[in-house]
Amino acid sequence: MRELLVFAGREDAEEVAETLGEWFPALGVPRVVRETLAGEDDAEDAQWIVVVAGLDEAALLQVDELVERYEGWRETE
Repeated sequence: MRELLVFAGREDAEEVAETLGEWFPALGVPRVVRETLAGEDDAEDAQWIVVVAGLDEAALLQVDELVERYEGWRETE
């Protein structure tokens, strides 16, 4: 399963991706992608997504704490 970590700002997403790469070196540095919501006219409203896969429940608890510090959230895909 893939986890999508969603943030309002690019810098937050990039910092989280770098931190996850340090915490879980086997993952490498996760991808950061921009997601524009359907119907959005203003590009400023786009969300930034960090995509990770292959984490166990213990790791996801750590990820949730990190994401919360950056005012983001996690979705399972």
